[in-house]
This record gives sequence, C-alpha cells and structure tokens, in this order.
Amino acid sequence: MKQVKKSILSLFIAILIAAPVTTYAHVKWFAEVEAEKVPIEQILSPFFITFSLVVAIILAILPQLMGYLLKIPYANKLDNFLNGFRKYSRYILKYGTALAFVIQLFSGTMFAPEFEITETWQTVVMVLIIAGLLIPVHYSTKVAAALMFILFITVWADFGWFYMLDYGFYLAIIFVLLIGKTKVENWGFPFLYLGTGLSLCWVAVEKWVYPGMTLDIVASHNVPTFGFEPEIFIVMAAFVEFVVGYLLVVGILNRILGLVVTVIFILTSMLFGMTEIVGHAMIHIVLLIFIIEGVSFYEPPIKIHKTKIDQFIFVFLNFIFVLATFILIYYRFA
Repeated sequence: MKQVKKSILSLFIAILIAAPVTTYAHVKWFAEVEAEKVPIEQILSPFFITFSLVVAIILAILPQLMGYLLKIPYANKLDNFLNGFRKYSRYILKYGTALAFVIQLFSGTMFAPEFEITETWQTVVMVLIIAGLLIPVHYSTKVAAALMFILFITVWADFGWFYMLDYGFYLAIIFVLLIGKTKVENWGFPFLYLGTGLSLCWVAVEKWVYPGMTLDIVASHNVPTFGFEPEIFIVMAAFVEFVVGYLLVVGILNRILGLVVTVIFILTSMLFGMTEIVGHAMIHIVLLIFIIEGVSFYEPPIKIHKTKIDQFIFVFLNFIFVLATFILIYYRFA
C-alpha cells in the first residue's frame, strides 16, 4: 500500500509540474511557427513508451483507491454538499453558454479565438443564440441550440472536420441543450463527459505530432520546464491532458479532475492572457458542471468488471489501446 501511495503521489507531482503552462492551452492559438509533423519514430521514443506504461499502471491502480479518498476528513461532507447543487446543473450550462458566447461576441470570435466573425449574419446569429439561451423557456433553448449547430457546421465547412475535432465538445453541449425536457434528457451529461474527454485527448495528441509549435511557445513565453529538457517536458504535459480526457470518458475522479483542471486554467490564463480566457470560458462552465455532478448519473465502464484484478487489467489495456488509436488516427490524417 505504501508503494501504491507513492505512485499516486508521483502522478500528482507530475501534474503540478507539467500542467500549469502548456497543458490545455491550444498551441495553435499562440505558436508563431508553422505546424511540422515529426516522424512517428520520434513520437514513439523510448521515453514515450516507458512513460505510457507507467501511466497505464498508475491509472489501473487508481480505481482501487477511490474508497480511500472518501475517508479523507470532510471529503464525505463536501461530496454531499456538491450533490445539493445538481438540480442547477442544466441552468449553469444554459446560462454559462450564454455568458461564453457574450465573451466571444465582444472579442469578435465564434467558438474559439481563431474563428473570427467576418460577416454581419454571423453577428446576428450569435446575438440570437445568446437571446435564446437567456429566455427562460425550454423551446427557446432548443432554438438557440439549433442555431449553435448551424453556426458550428458553417465553421466546420470552412476549416474542415479534422481541424474542428478540437472543438467537438461543442456538439456535446448542443446535444444536451436540445434534449432538455425530453424522454432522453438523462443521456445529456454522459454525452457531455464523453465529448469533452475525447476533445481533450485529441488536443493532447497535437502536442506529440507537432512538438515544434509547443517548443516555440515554451521558448517565446519563457515557460519554466522545472529542470526537464523542453522535449521531455512537452511530452509529459501532453500526457497530463490526455489522461484527464481519458479519465473523464471512463468516469473516474470527475470532481477532482474538474477542480484540478479549473485551477490549471486559471494559471494558464495568467500566463497567456485574454486569448486563453476567451478560448476556454466555455470549458470552465463544463468543468464546473463536472465538479457538481461527479459520476452520479454515469456508470463507469470499469464497473462491468467485478474483481480488482479484472479492473486493473481492463484499465491498463484500455488506456494503451485508446492512446495508440488516437495517435494512429491523428497521425494518419494530420
């Protein structure tokens, strides 16, 4: 058990070291060099493979410690306190999305900093979306969600499906807003977890395939690497992002992850300024929902397996499979 605790402590130390500077910052927002794909052999370096195996082992151990986390003083009371806010989750998403779109509108962008508003009709649609979300009628919310989908598709058509996969979580948000007050309403938040987790995993792979952009950010913004070589540092930072996305998908530590990532966003906002705030305002809203909701409505896939050894093997092999799949797909179409 002591060895297990040391492993978990090491993971959180890695998060604290690697995360606050390059993780979750979309490198394409800040890099001043062209994206250049490196050979697959360079991505799958001995360090990358070793670190992957270490992370997979730690993640496989993590579910076995979930019960111990609730034994931490006041953890149970905090858990029950947050449960009391679940009834407000859909309102937080609805009005939080409106707030995020207001920020985007005033910055002259749609969805993300690189998608600038260039036509009058885009401004009109943005205003209609905000108005529809602010009106306290669920039909109005559905209309706003439909307009969001139309606007998203137009941006998708301009930039391509591969580019827009970074922002796939918007489709999950649209889905949640559309199915409110329907028989399938309960599908909404699990889909939001899935969409957000997959988006984070996808963005993480970008840092491995195009390391030059992240290295440029580290150099131009004087980002501290805490004694690590910049090439090693960005691999670790991307792993943190990928792991967070993976854990959101499999339904482990959602409240803790939401809190940790929210703190990270605050730190990156201090480093990268207004662009970071505009780009991640919507993600802040989603993470707040994750902090409130936990996994109450979402049966983690790991629960399919009953014994601890089966759960260990499932998480270990599943993480390696998901990691390999994301890298191969991204590299093939990048």
